[in-house]
Amino acid sequence: MPDVRGGTVRILVVEDDAETAAYVARGLEEAGHVVDRATDGQDGLFLATGGGHDVMVVDRMLPKLDGLSLVRAVRAAGIATPVIFLTARTGVGDRVEGLEAGGDDYLAKPFAFAELLARINALARRPPMKQEITVLRVADLEMDLIRRAVTRSGKRIDLQPREFRLLEYLMRREGQVVTRTMLLEGVWDFHFDPKTSVVETHISRLRGKIDKGFARDLLHTVRGAGYVIRADG
Repeated sequence: MPDVRGGTVRILVVEDDAETAAYVARGLEEAGHVVDRATDGQDGLFLATGGGHDVMVVDRMLPKLDGLSLVRAVRAAGIATPVIFLTARTGVGDRVEGLEAGGDDYLAKPFAFAELLARINALARRPPMKQEITVLRVADLEMDLIRRAVTRSGKRIDLQPREFRLLEYLMRREGQVVTRTMLLEGVWDFHFDPKTSVVETHISRLRGKIDKGFARDLLHTVRGAGYVIRADG
């Protein structure tokens, strides 16, 4: 985490108004920070996904890709860099929309540079957010949670929604034995035993899809205990 009391904060400023961008960049650089600039949303997204920024300052109204869409794309990519929206759109609905898109703060134009700097420093002091996991992997088995896609050794595996949920539950607990009761509660949301073979049937189908035809099995039955997915056989 950057030490804003004496260290350098790297800031991405995405602003299409040249005068405003120059004013903000000059002030931040005079405060000892490093500034990257983009004049449209597409370039801003390219720089943001390159990583390495401590804070982003983003205008709402941008050419090519608006500020809300930019931030949504950044969040979808799993990037947790704090974002301040800097914009002339000051209505309550606008502020709510910005925060719901993934923004952390909202400063209206015209603004005092001292306030912007204070807000940037406050965001830079925040502990880094734990990035949400979007891809699960066990050996050569991969699950993309955003695209809802599963592959093994690059080969696509088609799963039904319940099979996907079952596999996700197991992969999130790689190497851990999960019981039938845990699966009934975590995958089917049953808090009672339905007295059926629903778990065993789905495990069998899932095993046939992710293990059949591959060199080693990943999904194992632990007799008398439950099931486990692991890479070490």
